[in-house]
Amino acid sequence: MHYEKLVETYEKLESTSKRLDKTHYVSELLKSTTDDMEEITLLLQGKVFPSYDERKIGMASKLVLKALNIATGTDADQIMKSWKKTGDLGNSAAELIKEKSQKTLFQTNLSVSKVFTNIQKVALIEGQGTVDKKLKLIAELLTSAKPLEAKYIIRTVLEDLRVGVGDGTLRDAITLAFLDIPETIFSKCPRCQKLMPKIASCLYCTEDLPKIKESGEDRVKYNLLLEAVQNAYDMTNDFGQVATIAKTKGLSGLQNIQLSPETPIKVMLYQKAKGWEDAFERVGTPAAVEYKYDGFRVQAHGKDGNVKLFTRRLEEVTKQFPEVINWIKQDIQSNDFIIDGEIIGISKQGKFLPFQNISQRIKRKHEIEKMVKDLPVVVRWFDLMELEGKNYLKEPYSERRNALAGIIKENDNFKAAEQIITDDIATGVTFYEESIAKGNEGVMVKKLDAPYKPGSRVGYGVKIKSTMDPLDLVIVGAEWGKGKRSEWLSSFILACQDENGNMLEMGRVGTGIKEKAEEGTSFGELTKLLEPLILSEENKVVKVKPKIVLSIEYEEIQRSPSYSAGYALRFPRLKEIRIDKPVSEISTLHEVEDLYEEQ
Repeated sequence: MHYEKLVETYEKLESTSKRLDKTHYVSELLKSTTDDMEEITLLLQGKVFPSYDERKIGMASKLVLKALNIATGTDADQIMKSWKKTGDLGNSAAELIKEKSQKTLFQTNLSVSKVFTNIQKVALIEGQGTVDKKLKLIAELLTSAKPLEAKYIIRTVLEDLRVGVGDGTLRDAITLAFLDIPETIFSKCPRCQKLMPKIASCLYCTEDLPKIKESGEDRVKYNLLLEAVQNAYDMTNDFGQVATIAKTKGLSGLQNIQLSPETPIKVMLYQKAKGWEDAFERVGTPAAVEYKYDGFRVQAHGKDGNVKLFTRRLEEVTKQFPEVINWIKQDIQSNDFIIDGEIIGISKQGKFLPFQNISQRIKRKHEIEKMVKDLPVVVRWFDLMELEGKNYLKEPYSERRNALAGIIKENDNFKAAEQIITDDIATGVTFYEESIAKGNEGVMVKKLDAPYKPGSRVGYGVKIKSTMDPLDLVIVGAEWGKGKRSEWLSSFILACQDENGNMLEMGRVGTGIKEKAEEGTSFGELTKLLEPLILSEENKVVKVKPKIVLSIEYEEIQRSPSYSAGYALRFPRLKEIRIDKPVSEISTLHEVEDLYEEQ
């Protein structure tokens, strides 16, 4: 496929905020796709690797400026001036390429495959001459690109696509494109006679069409198809693979997809309960009550004697925890499994330690043995997703837990999470107090007959904690400091997310950050993390890609029309950098609203 055709879809997607319209545009593109389905599906998300692949493009704005300089011959200062004017390096690229193309007759048609391959190579190049090789790859694309193509090449390279295609949109689009949807879900537009799904206005002439009813046989059938696509994605974390199977093998192909050890899946998430009565009302009784540890989530995959560990961000951390790998090989009585648990730091006295005490082990690549000795850990397992080729996602929690217990050879360092089964609040409170006394955050309350739903906060389990949760917010901007802090970014702009994954600003934080690195998280450390993520700069204020997640404490939540979230934090303070959390798991606007009401 010519890249120009994908760009046309990008433009349509950017022109609307309506998810139903976006779904139709993506569906139409997928239906016209032949050999490059996986590439197009990834590029629609602004990626060149699936979610579970930890490799990233990782090209900073300053390097992209140099590539534009090479491709267009435009002076670097002029490019910077254009960037500051537009606030979008993609739009600046389009302007510069347009000026250049008016001066030359030579131009080739870029293919999707060429764009995808060059950008992917940028992420893979290592060794001597890396920078020059990366610049040539991007400059080569820009030299052949039309103005709008340049716009989206640059945005893709910077991992800042801005077309609003989330997981839900792709799921719905794949369903519409390839599955046998009941004919009653479609309607012929009375004005232009185009056949359109009854989930949007006609996108050809904007005529309003009847919507599918919220209940009834049509809705049930449609929801079952959506669920089939979602379940397939839950097991693969790769929409390209799901779309290919849906197109070539249909519904039966999606239903036959199996979990595969060594391919990580999203972990199930839990909401906070307002108290014991609320918890039992949500999950039913009796319920499983477990310790809630203050460690970091990990899933272990075993296959043919090999073991891999992945974080909740789907990043592999096998090498960082050699002792955990040894325990798994010794004490898990299976060679084919996917299990869900938590790694917790532990003191010399045997007390559980807070997450920040071991967080540095997640990214450590050197002196591993020293870290094992200095920062010892224990492991607690609490769920099972696959065992000996059997998919346990749809099995009730009680059965998953029993299967898990059946393969663990327990000891003090390595065992199933401490748990009781009860329908009595007093018993639950006693167990909760015991958990707090041991250094934990509280307890989890889990529904015994619930399935495992990757990535969802669906009410199958809730958490009970003693204090108001810190909010996990992502940095979307910052301001260069003044005086002795002029070389550092400060006053970091924070955002939560809405139900569609859009970032909503809700204030700034500067408290809790140190000037000296040895005292804790410093301005210098955050500046180093954020500089490669800068997307634009104006009057000392920078906009950055939302990548760095912070755990933020605060005195209270206030309503505020000044921020897009509609709320602001009073006296926010940095608790820690959450290197284990992906942006997709930051606090939601719904959670902020719940906390506001609760306080």
